Amino acid sequence: MKIKVIITLKEGVLDPQGKAIKQTLNGMNFINVEQIRQGKYFEIDINENDETKAKSQVEEMCKKLLANLVIEDYKII
Repeated sequence: MKIKVIITLKEGVLDPQGKAIKQTLNGMNFINVEQIRQGKYFEIDINENDETKAKSQVEEMCKKLLANLVIEDYKII
């Protein structure tokens, strides 16, 4: 089963990488870009047939390793 996870910075956390990307895009004449927030995307292929169990295991992965819960949020899809 494939589980997808999106990790983003929490609101209010500064995003210097997003700011650098925005400035570069503006310099490339994409002047209508007002803000970019960067994040991480994972596709996890897990050997589990029960979707509830699979998502529970991925939740533990996020809490223990994939996301820094102090500054990041995650969404399992």
